[in-house]
Amino acid sequence: MAFEGLTERLQNAIGKLKRKGKVSEADVREVMREIRLALLEADVNFKVVKDFVKNVREKAIGAKVLESLTPAQQIVKIVNDELTKVMGQEAVPLSKAAKIPTIIMMVGLQGAGKTTTLAKLALKLKTEKKARPLMIAGDIYRPAAIDQLQSLGQQIEVPVFSLGTDTSPVEIVRQGLASAAEKKNDYVLIDTAGRLQIDEKLMAELAQIKALAQPDEILLTVDAMTGQNAVEVAKGFNEQLDVTGVVLTKLDGDTRGGAALSIRAVTGKPIKFIGQGEKMTDLDVFHPDRMASRILGMGDMLTLIEKAQQDFDEKKAVEMQEKMRENSFDFNDFLDQMEQVQKMGPMDDLIKMIPGLANNPALKNFQIDEKQITHIKAIVLSMTPQEREQPDVLNPSRRRRIAAGSGRPIQEVNRMIKQFNQMKKMMNNFSKGNFNGMENMLGNGLSGKMAKMSLNSMARKVKKRKVKRLKKLRKRRK
Repeated sequence: MAFEGLTERLQNAIGKLKRKGKVSEADVREVMREIRLALLEADVNFKVVKDFVKNVREKAIGAKVLESLTPAQQIVKIVNDELTKVMGQEAVPLSKAAKIPTIIMMVGLQGAGKTTTLAKLALKLKTEKKARPLMIAGDIYRPAAIDQLQSLGQQIEVPVFSLGTDTSPVEIVRQGLASAAEKKNDYVLIDTAGRLQIDEKLMAELAQIKALAQPDEILLTVDAMTGQNAVEVAKGFNEQLDVTGVVLTKLDGDTRGGAALSIRAVTGKPIKFIGQGEKMTDLDVFHPDRMASRILGMGDMLTLIEKAQQDFDEKKAVEMQEKMRENSFDFNDFLDQMEQVQKMGPMDDLIKMIPGLANNPALKNFQIDEKQITHIKAIVLSMTPQEREQPDVLNPSRRRRIAAGSGRPIQEVNRMIKQFNQMKKMMNNFSKGNFNGMENMLGNGLSGKMAKMSLNSMARKVKKRKVKRLKKLRKRRK
């Protein structure tokens, strides 16, 4: 997970202030020193660190902050605002041409994930914008680059224009653009060659393609795991081609994430997308404010909601709600729900997006073993259609057969069925507005009592809504 180390260091530094009722200038300087070290360790550009610490210190030492009742919270807000500012304040959308096609040129060094990112972007445009994109295979030098793009094109059902490896990239782009005009494609995405380092031949070729295609966007793909070198690469490409934006790849594989905090400040070019996974759907719009919130361990509910909206089938959700109300939720539905949640990404990453859980020490090393989910699936898939639809028929002999078929111990099968029945009962209660017993899951202490109060409040609201609906129905009937 990106910024993991930085998040922990910043939380520890700011946590020292939270334990003090009153904060002095000396306290702020000590925290600023720790923040400076944390940013440098996260591989943030030293000039960016210097300016960042200076700006935060100046704002934090103001009388308004030091004399306030909650100085630690004020400083967290200042750090959050400054992080957002360094990364660009707000998300920058893709440019769109006045008339089709909008041309996007993807550039970058070899191995940065350029070709895969191009296909991910094509899929994003296709699904979210209902676009008809065309990908042009302009990398004739890297072995199997064209084959890779064609394979990805088949996977996402987006056409790829190619003339093989014997035609020059400039000519391939020329004919590809003519094909897009003829077929009325509204987006054209050009894959270009990369090198192990920036050289004159590479830049000359890219400049020729730029002059011919007149792209609306030149997106630079940068591998986040290269750290400080990512910033130098971004500077080099920007000076030669005047790129319009950056795509940071492999952000999930770098626990430091310093490149994301440095590129905008050093080049002045916005980060438009981030790649955080290997699936074709793992390309997200970069929101500086949300990323700042995640860095400080405050969660990211907006991204979590967007993921849920993107990956959950609305029709299925309505059907599931009806099944919960009728208490007809079965193992087929259970399997369906599990697969939909898995589409959203690793559970430990999703939990860290929830405010309050994001910086919970108890969840610091929290991880859900993917094998456990695989085992549960194996148990369910070992059931007959009747057993999945009617869980009540699962007697001891059937359970032994399921255990043998799934290769799991009988105790595990019994435990899973028991948990399913408990969950089914709880979901049925929720659908009726009954939250009794939920506080036990959250503990019997203060948090449990608070949960019970809020859940009872929710129950009252649900009942009020039901009464209103009944009144409306009666009026219509009259």
